Amino acid sequence: MSFSDIVARWARVTPGAEYLIDAGTGARRTYAESDERITRLANALDVRPGDRVAVLGLNSADLLEAYIAAIRAGALCVPVNFRLVADEVAYALSDSGAVAVVVDAALAPTLEKAREQAPGVRQVITIGGDLEEVLACASAEYRELPNSDDDTALIMYTSGTTGRPKGAMLSHRNMYLHSFSNISTNGGPGGPGVGMSAAPMFHIAGTSFAHITTTAGGTLVIPRSSGFDPVETLDLLEHEKVTSCFCVPAQWAAICAVPGIAERDMSALTRISWGAAPASTSLLRTLIDSFPGALVSTAFGQTECSPVTTLLRGEDSLRKIGSIGVPMATVEVRVVDEEMNDVPQGQVGEIVYRGPLVMSGYWNKPEETAEAFRGGWFHSGDLVRQDEDGFYYVVDRKKDMIISGGENIYCAEVENVLAGHPGVADVALIGVPDPKWGETPLAVIVPADPADPPTVESIEAYCREHLAGYKRPRRIALMEALPRNPSGKVLKTVLRERNRAGSLVSEPAV
Repeated sequence: MSFSDIVARWARVTPGAEYLIDAGTGARRTYAESDERITRLANALDVRPGDRVAVLGLNSADLLEAYIAAIRAGALCVPVNFRLVADEVAYALSDSGAVAVVVDAALAPTLEKAREQAPGVRQVITIGGDLEEVLACASAEYRELPNSDDDTALIMYTSGTTGRPKGAMLSHRNMYLHSFSNISTNGGPGGPGVGMSAAPMFHIAGTSFAHITTTAGGTLVIPRSSGFDPVETLDLLEHEKVTSCFCVPAQWAAICAVPGIAERDMSALTRISWGAAPASTSLLRTLIDSFPGALVSTAFGQTECSPVTTLLRGEDSLRKIGSIGVPMATVEVRVVDEEMNDVPQGQVGEIVYRGPLVMSGYWNKPEETAEAFRGGWFHSGDLVRQDEDGFYYVVDRKKDMIISGGENIYCAEVENVLAGHPGVADVALIGVPDPKWGETPLAVIVPADPADPPTVESIEAYCREHLAGYKRPRRIALMEALPRNPSGKVLKTVLRERNRAGSLVSEPAV
């Protein structure tokens, strides 16, 4: 039962029900209208079952339909982060072996440059360009292709500590059981409902939210993704009578700070959720106070698990504030030490997962897959503890990762880029607290020539060429040498301590 099958079912059962509301273009489409557009695009794609179709664009109804059309054509959909520069897009295209791309007109120049390194792409369809002409010329005849629930539906790229992005292979079963599990554990959207997520659709949070809303036969409101506007978001919540909404903590903080929020009519909103980044207890209390008629839920997980693995349900949000909740239905968890022994309740260990929501592996990366599933369980890299009532709390991240405004920034990837600067001899990236984004990256650089260190401006210009904006360091510090342990590993705890103590002098990079 694929994403495509679910849309087709609702198009048969409730063809006139409103499915997509595009806040950017003003388009409003029923299930029947979207279903026909999806079929036409699927028929227009020059692909065979098992081929890969990359989709690169800002959030829109057209973008979501392109995701589903790739699946309906029997292909694997490869969502690509619209913030990436051409080199990074090229890697996703070449690594996945994409043969077709649906791209937003605004990103067409980036794709054109990326194709110089990805010659396998043979077809490009442009949203805001030739898409409508392509649809008009394509057949509206639905062709049902043989497929298995275990077939891969999505290749979702998530960076790793090696510095190279990895494509998590998520199957049709992963996605639809995640939706059912979420609805079952979280009490569902209260009927079909009206759902809205501020997460970009290339992110698993945005994709899975769309899947959950569609599974319930609901209406999906798609906000613009060309810059988050808290006032516009409140307007949509109020005007479209949204019943369920997901945002990252930085977005919820901005929404709660909008003047006059108490006077807004939010009576339709019954459930709000957050995830993808840590949230302070003060923000959670503000959320509860700002939306007294809604249950506040905490979603925790990762791309490789479709993504949510644990939920803190609304009724527990105050009693267990700061917790990531308990496992969702169909998710089995353990908290283990380095030897895969279960740690006693209350002690810290790594949370590992097993169940039908967990990916089959990383695309074309058997060694990384074997490492991730050592001992027969998927290793999250998150260190947690469990309290006496069975609720889990994140203590630290085992993986070397920064979460800024809901986006994962993997240090090795950024460090690899910075190491290519001719003025850099050594470099380490750490996350530092930020009141708006939760944390932001600080690059600690050892100059190749101490007498002529690289300037902040030259580092920033180099990063702009090679890294997406959200990955670029926000501050830069210079050191004579990085602190290392006897085996040569950089002691980032020492760097963080020095930064907290104020002895790590840094300059803003932007």
